Amino acid sequence: MDRLKVIVTGAQGQLGVDMVRCLQGLGYEVYGYGRKELDVTDFEQVRTEFEKIKPDTVIHTAAYTKVDLAESAPEEAYRINAYGTRNVAVVSEQLGAKLVYISTDYVFNGYAGLSNHEFHPTNPVNVYGWSKLAGEQFVQNLHTKFFIVRTSWVYGMHGHNFVKTMLELAAGERVISVVADQIGSPTYTVDLASCISNLITTSKHGIYHVSNSGQCSWYEFAKAIFEISRIDVNLVSVTTEDYQRPAQRPVYSVLDAMSLKLNGFKELRHWRDALEHFLNKEVKVNEAVEVI
Repeated sequence: MDRLKVIVTGAQGQLGVDMVRCLQGLGYEVYGYGRKELDVTDFEQVRTEFEKIKPDTVIHTAAYTKVDLAESAPEEAYRINAYGTRNVAVVSEQLGAKLVYISTDYVFNGYAGLSNHEFHPTNPVNVYGWSKLAGEQFVQNLHTKFFIVRTSWVYGMHGHNFVKTMLELAAGERVISVVADQIGSPTYTVDLASCISNLITTSKHGIYHVSNSGQCSWYEFAKAIFEISRIDVNLVSVTTEDYQRPAQRPVYSVLDAMSLKLNGFKELRHWRDALEHFLNKEVKVNEAVEVI
């Protein structure tokens, strides 16, 4: 029997790298496309590349993720997150491939102060959130075998993220200020990739919320990073009002993984357990390799 073929867009990104590794470890024939190899906004290029491979599944992780910059460059955000996703959805449907679209907690406004499940109404508060929601709508309208995976506060060994930023700041800053009135759920890329690999083996299509369980503020997240890493810093909590940024953020963006539970999938481990694994295993191993 031939191995199942999977295309991963954004394969050099934060989630993409771990997604490719996870699938390869499970025996899939994986084709990873970075930005240089595939421009998802070019419909003809997407069609040409996908038709060469004829994938069984496409995992679309490529995205415009510059939340603040999107406020002043909305056309670029929509070009990639909306129309780029449309291109991937149309071609995947034509080839009969399942489609996984990675979305975000930012499709919600967070005003209610309650965790949002998959059937709660969406209402973003920034351009990035609206552009990702537009991608969701294209997927639902143009594809029949899709998994929309909303996730939050993603970090891992690859790309830029909050955990790596905190560790870098701790190497040179005496005082680090972090917002304490925005609540969410950190998500480890390795756990996210593993969950996606389970989804695609089924026909239980639909929208899924996939984040590590539990919740915390950015300040509590930073505190845990330094505690686990045994780094002594002067960590100061500030409010969103104190730390003004171009794009508004949801105050409370915890995702309720109702669809995972109702469809018989295992929920992800607690965010602190995942963070401990990342810092004590993956980060330390990479540091040791660099020293050698």
